[in-house]
Amino acid sequence: MTTPSSEDEDALASSTADDFFELSIDNVCIAGVDGFFKRLSPSWTTSLGWSREELLAKPVLEFVHADDRKGVIEARTRLHSATPMGPLTNRYLCKDGGYRWFEWRSVSHRGQVYAVARDVTDQKRADERLRESQVIQETLQRQLMFADRMASVGTLAAGVAHEINNPLAYVTANLSLILEELAGFDTPHASKPWAALVEMASEAQAGAERIRKIVRGLQTFSRAEEERRRAIDVLPLIEMSIDMTFNEIRPRARLVRDFGPIPLVEADEARLGQVFLNLLINAAQALSEAMADSNEIRIVTATDAQGRAVIEVRDTGSGIPAASLDRIFDPFFTTKPVGIGTGLGLSICHSVVTGMDGEITVSSVEGEGTTFRVVLPPAAGAIQIEAAIPAAPTPELVCASVLVLDDEPTVASVMRRVLRSHEVVAVTTAREALDLLDAGTRFHVIFSDLMMPEMSGMEFHGEVARRFPELTGSIVFVTGGAFTPAAHEFLDRVPNEVLEKPFSPTTLREVVQRFVDGAASH
Repeated sequence: MTTPSSEDEDALASSTADDFFELSIDNVCIAGVDGFFKRLSPSWTTSLGWSREELLAKPVLEFVHADDRKGVIEARTRLHSATPMGPLTNRYLCKDGGYRWFEWRSVSHRGQVYAVARDVTDQKRADERLRESQVIQETLQRQLMFADRMASVGTLAAGVAHEINNPLAYVTANLSLILEELAGFDTPHASKPWAALVEMASEAQAGAERIRKIVRGLQTFSRAEEERRRAIDVLPLIEMSIDMTFNEIRPRARLVRDFGPIPLVEADEARLGQVFLNLLINAAQALSEAMADSNEIRIVTATDAQGRAVIEVRDTGSGIPAASLDRIFDPFFTTKPVGIGTGLGLSICHSVVTGMDGEITVSSVEGEGTTFRVVLPPAAGAIQIEAAIPAAPTPELVCASVLVLDDEPTVASVMRRVLRSHEVVAVTTAREALDLLDAGTRFHVIFSDLMMPEMSGMEFHGEVARRFPELTGSIVFVTGGAFTPAAHEFLDRVPNEVLEKPFSPTTLREVVQRFVDGAASH
């Protein structure tokens, strides 16, 4: 047997090395002290898209992502110790402009670097997707916890609003009666104390009206989540939203109302109100308190050529970067600083408006301001809403028979006082009211509180319907806020009139007059 010569052994080693480079599924390379690739496996061209000649023509660092170059230079320095290096992970530029991730292990020998790099791009992307999914899950969990707390707060707010409305009903009614009495006195030589009394009563009445609006807002925006669409007038809802957000607006900007005619829209009042709340709060938060004198939030309403309702909320704030406009309605996207906002407000607005067959758009110029535009189709048979014209007072007919059922004695007392020209019977329980009806007593109108202990107004209605069906149409429900789903469903189902607390004496008298007129026409 012939023993191989040293030349044969070198040739065999060289052939084996060639096979190693050609067959390796990993990216194998040799780099010189000048920083250029000297030898590359074919997998490099497959991974990066460059030809072998293109990869050999430039320094290795030119293919490395700019953010990773410092680490590569430091690794080269350590490799002079001739100890294996790795793993080191960095990104290499592809010919199509993208980057791929590689995990490196390297050694240095006689001034050259011998390295094996494994493409871990898919693993990296999977890890990033997993991290993003975890972040989204954590964010959703926080939002669910927040939503649960807000649902509890909403339920509490609705209950508080109901409890406030009971005393507010007799406070406002009594103030109105006091002013009626003061105005009715013949005082040609009214003294200053008399004028002061009138002024004080008027101021108290104005304060009570402000409380009523705030409570009304609480009732509207804390309502249960089930959607309840109906034809609504948008302008009062905008005013309510302004009242609820004015503490945010007042220190930052002046508010301008530019209201034009607008049709009724088919919408859920609470959800559409949430849209206006979000848009107003966003507008306020885009403005600096340091420039409150020059800042402006303008609310514009109009009807477009298709007869749709158009509502715009404009601000003179910092504006939204052009690159962010396409994503402004995406869930969790926000231009606010970390810790301020959730990135869900505008996404929810978009969902609500599009769910009502409307559209919401944004236009913005950095440094000049932003405009959000909501467009909603008109309700079937809708008319344009303009400034309300006060109705002429209806002459009062004496001697109507009225039953007042309310578990709050003071509310019943003030209703009796307001309707003093009528025959009024007041009771505090549904059992007493049913006893009167059982005894044959009949009334032109029966005012019944909706939420009462022992027997509610809903249960009272059911008993009247069962025992005296001809009287069910005479019931008018008086409520400080139907804040349970069952109460909402009940009021949607029955045709009876609803009188919300607090009510004005004029409104109460007009209700009685309608029933008396209806009885006379029959």
